[in-house]
Amino acid sequence: MNRTATPRKPRASSQARIEAILAAARELLAGQGVAGLSIYSVAERAQIPPSSVYHFFASVPALLEALTADVHRAFREALSAPIESTAFSTWPGLSRLIEQRMLDIYNEDAAARQLILAQHGLSEVVQADRQHDLELGELMHQLFDRHFQLPAMPREVHVFALAMELSDRVYARSMQLHETITPRMAEEGMRVFEAYLGLYLPPYLAKR
Repeated sequence: MNRTATPRKPRASSQARIEAILAAARELLAGQGVAGLSIYSVAERAQIPPSSVYHFFASVPALLEALTADVHRAFREALSAPIESTAFSTWPGLSRLIEQRMLDIYNEDAAARQLILAQHGLSEVVQADRQHDLELGELMHQLFDRHFQLPAMPREVHVFALAMELSDRVYARSMQLHETITPRMAEEGMRVFEAYLGLYLPPYLAKR
């Protein structure tokens, strides 16, 4: 009798070591950026042998992809967190509320800023970020659809994902110029987000 194999969860000891590795990588990333990250520096910070890091992460890009997934998990939780319908009356109001949650994650997590917004040029991380953005865009679309009667949206264009990518470009520019997301550039990022959505959403949408 054939049985479908299911992925095994890491043992508790392995999971603890993975978490220690990711925590060490986060600290190095926040303090020194991608340039300060290597398998050996992570091993030293985590106080484990380099071979143990290689056992779970074959390369620095693989480690960064895992951290990128962790950051996007926080973004997904921000989109899934309860929202009182009385907190906004228009779709731009909802847009601002959600984008502020994203900004809060960036402001509180230096590693997230280094991964998503810094110019590190690692194609693996950029590709992973774009794939996660598509998932976040779908979640955001569903969120807007729960609160407003949306018009038909183009299937071949991921409108909400592109809106997030465009606002991230503004935040990345702020990081490049100021090494932080300044209040002014945070405002500009939200304006870009709303402006792009405004190409597909009319000024007024009926609430559900």
